[in-house]
Amino acid sequence: MAADRRTSREIVEAGLARRRRKEKLFRATGMLATAVGVIFLGVFFATLVLQGSSAFVQTFIKLDVELSESVLAPEGELDLAYADFDGLVRSALRKEFPEVSGRNERRELYRLVSIGAGYQLRDLVRSDPALVGSTSTLWVPASSNVDMLVKGNIDPTIEESLRPVSDAQVAWVESLRKAGRLETRFNKALFTNGDSREPELAGIKGALMGSFYMLIVTVVLAFPIGVAAAIYLEEFAPRNRWSDLIEVNINNLAAVPSIVFGLLGLAVFINWMALPRSAPLVGGLVLSLLTLPVIIIASRAAIQSVPPSIREAALGLGASKMQVVFHHVLPLALPGMLTGTIIGMSRALGESAPLLMIGMVAFIVDVPGGFTDPATALPVQVYLWADSPERAFAERTSAAIIVLLGFLLIMNLAAVIIRRRMERKW
Repeated sequence: MAADRRTSREIVEAGLARRRRKEKLFRATGMLATAVGVIFLGVFFATLVLQGSSAFVQTFIKLDVELSESVLAPEGELDLAYADFDGLVRSALRKEFPEVSGRNERRELYRLVSIGAGYQLRDLVRSDPALVGSTSTLWVPASSNVDMLVKGNIDPTIEESLRPVSDAQVAWVESLRKAGRLETRFNKALFTNGDSREPELAGIKGALMGSFYMLIVTVVLAFPIGVAAAIYLEEFAPRNRWSDLIEVNINNLAAVPSIVFGLLGLAVFINWMALPRSAPLVGGLVLSLLTLPVIIIASRAAIQSVPPSIREAALGLGASKMQVVFHHVLPLALPGMLTGTIIGMSRALGESAPLLMIGMVAFIVDVPGGFTDPATALPVQVYLWADSPERAFAERTSAAIIVLLGFLLIMNLAAVIIRRRMERKW
């Protein structure tokens, strides 16, 4: 008997040892998987920051521009529409490098500055016409190739035919640097300009405003409809086949690919209702359909989390069903509803596939001023810039992704803060 007991004990101890080894292996596997995920995430963010951080600064060139009356006011009257501001900028460049004489050399010299320098000079004269006839010192944006050269993204030591800047341009840039006429500053144009064919002038303001208008339309439509649908299904709808069918369809819609909603928006809102293509109004309607199932599911879960004793106590004091729902259940479930809504808005902010289907992939230069103006969205702007061949657009793509991730982080952080501050523990 003693031998049998020892054998049983040994069997049990051997089994425990195997289970402990498996448990340690499982923990090690989980830690390894977590570490690999964190490493890849760190590499992703590090690459994004390294590529996109340089887009937040821009290279500028200092020029002494002579605002000649013979150019700006040839007949004694200032005419901004026909004044040759680009010619004034080029004249200032020739004064900096008087040794440049050939036509091809001058063309290379003119490519040091952006075409936006002429517009900047025009805005300066428009704001203060008294400057005509004087000499003004301006910091004008450099061209994208010069900007890439100054930031170290173009190697000047490689063969001239393999880089977008010539040896002469490299020498001129170095001369400007030594003379103190070249420096990098914060790139305000990235946040104040719309899209542009020129990388140094391209900005995300148009995309930001388009996303802003779309989110307004989305939250105004999706939140009240989603909350109302959740309240009805959870508190008032009878339990039958129809309500079960609606619940199944809502859960299925939450998993439908977003491009399907884009096709629905194209067919209904544009082809049938004849709403303007590439407008934030249509984009908001499409995103409302996309986020509505998420809000309904989150709102129903929030309503279900309210203890039944709250309802029973209110009914026991003589409250009606409507009073119980709107005076007691809804205020207690509101934090969860708001959390679900913010998460749904975060998903809508990062969507691009449904917006491509309704024409928001168009090249839009002007910043939208309303819900029906042509616009694009921040994810679509990232898509457009990523498809551009210029090296300068690559860094702006990463910068736009950083801004987009920043907004998503803020929205998700707001959801966590709202839930923690407003939730009640029972």
